[in-house]
Amino acid sequence: MQVTAVQGDVNTDLQADRPRHSKTIYVRRRRPALFKLGEDIPRSVYSTIAAASFLIPLFLWCFFTYTGRANSLILPTPTAMFASVIEMYKDGTLLPDIGISIYRIGMGFALSAVLAIPIGILMGAYKIGEAAHEPFVGFVRYVPVPALIPLVMVVAGIDEPAKILLIFIGTYFQMVLVVADITRQVPKDLINAARTLGANRMQLLFNVLLPATLPGLLETCRTMIGWAWTYLVIAEVVATSSGLGYAIMKAQRFSRADEIFAGIVILGLLGLGTDMLFKFAQPKLLPWAEVQRS
Repeated sequence: MQVTAVQGDVNTDLQADRPRHSKTIYVRRRRPALFKLGEDIPRSVYSTIAAASFLIPLFLWCFFTYTGRANSLILPTPTAMFASVIEMYKDGTLLPDIGISIYRIGMGFALSAVLAIPIGILMGAYKIGEAAHEPFVGFVRYVPVPALIPLVMVVAGIDEPAKILLIFIGTYFQMVLVVADITRQVPKDLINAARTLGANRMQLLFNVLLPATLPGLLETCRTMIGWAWTYLVIAEVVATSSGLGYAIMKAQRFSRADEIFAGIVILGLLGLGTDMLFKFAQPKLLPWAEVQRS
């Protein structure tokens, strides 16, 4: 019994004398991949960069104008620009000009989309539609829109139809080709599978092709409405006395740089608003497209 006790005490002492090695595990925090192709970045980083894209040009604008480094006849101060906006509002010309410009954009773009989307789908789905329309569209889309102003004035006069027609011409011939390309990108396996299941021609068109092209169609509309805003100033040069484009051209004749910049900023904000409208509408209207993309 005594020997057993001594051995137990010796074993206890030996275990106490053994060095204990503790392993420290370092967890390396993963940094967000800001420059990795196709990877998302944190929303806070995205918002910061997006805000900086506006704040940096605004800072440079303030720096060069308020320090007198820029000619005020060419580059007015932000204060002078905002003062001209308030003056235009008090004169009662700002809101009517914005309203008539939005009306022209909306009518021209809507007419373009109503025609370009179905015709583009038919061009992308059927070779006979491509042969019947694409060569002519490919020719007209390279003609500069300002070169068509005399012809438009002869055909549509100098009233509102002429301005809407110019915006329509500037967007339709681009949109119809993009829609046709989107339709051609629908997988053939999807069409063949639907045909195997017994889908007829109308079902293939409306139940297969159209839903498959909807995400691309919304992206196309988002891009093309930006084109429509760029053609607005050209359209409002044609014998008009209203609109933001007319206000900019009138300010140019009187060397009012503050009013020119006011019109440019308002046009940019309106265009950005329509772009954001399409951007935020797509996840709401087509949630299944966002799931596929992710």
